[in-house]
Amino acid sequence: MSQFTRTWWGNKFINALERFTDPGRLGRGRSYARNGKVKSFKMNDGLVRAEVRGSVNPYFGVYKEPLYKTKIEFEQISQEKWAKAIAQMASKASFISRLLLNEMPDNIENAFSPLGLHLLPSRREDFKTSCSCPDCSNPCKHIAGVYYLVAAELDKDPFLLFELRGLSKEVLHRELAKTPLGLALAAELTAGTVEPAAVDSYYTRAIANQAQTVSLKEFWHGAKRLPQIIEMGVPSGVSAIVVKKQGDFPPFWHNDSSFIEVMEELYVRVKKQKL
Repeated sequence: MSQFTRTWWGNKFINALERFTDPGRLGRGRSYARNGKVKSFKMNDGLVRAEVRGSVNPYFGVYKEPLYKTKIEFEQISQEKWAKAIAQMASKASFISRLLLNEMPDNIENAFSPLGLHLLPSRREDFKTSCSCPDCSNPCKHIAGVYYLVAAELDKDPFLLFELRGLSKEVLHRELAKTPLGLALAAELTAGTVEPAAVDSYYTRAIANQAQTVSLKEFWHGAKRLPQIIEMGVPSGVSAIVVKKQGDFPPFWHNDSSFIEVMEELYVRVKKQKL
């Protein structure tokens, strides 16, 4: 059934539904989604509304193609729990760096599971569904068809997973950017690029300085003295911020593994060697 979607998060959404939904109904729903049976489809504030074309069946007295109204309402995560989840995501560079770059980490559920939360549906109670069709089973094939269209929308924008749970992408980015690691990463991402300036020559020209009369004592000892007291810099709130600033995959890093994880392992080995 996962062939309907193209991305891992779309596949995971369908796979999660398969754990507590009848495969036969999902199969009929998939054919409804593929064959254009869903006439209208809207997603807004965790609510999915759709109109699905039904089947003509003279045996049950249905001689004209009906149009059923379908609704899927996702369970919302409270603001208090969202604050804890955002703090959890902001504590790891592998999460926050990709999220600020509009990428969905494939292990995003690891940020929710310690809090007893989940982003993808894991049980039937995660959303309420209804359909105006006469089928008393839930989900009916019309609801199942809308499930697949939701998965297709997730293919286009995985951050809809957050919006379906009650948090927009804009708010997520804003809250992540407020954290210590987010401030460092956001500053790097929003840094302005220097525009190239036109020059008259491709070669560097030497600048001639006028000769100045300097005494030998001043030449060797200098005119300024070092300060007697050296001011200490303000420590950063993020450990190893120089390493973490560029994220898990900086431009110079061409390996598949995370640069930050490799550096953490290196530091542990160096520490053990010193001990």
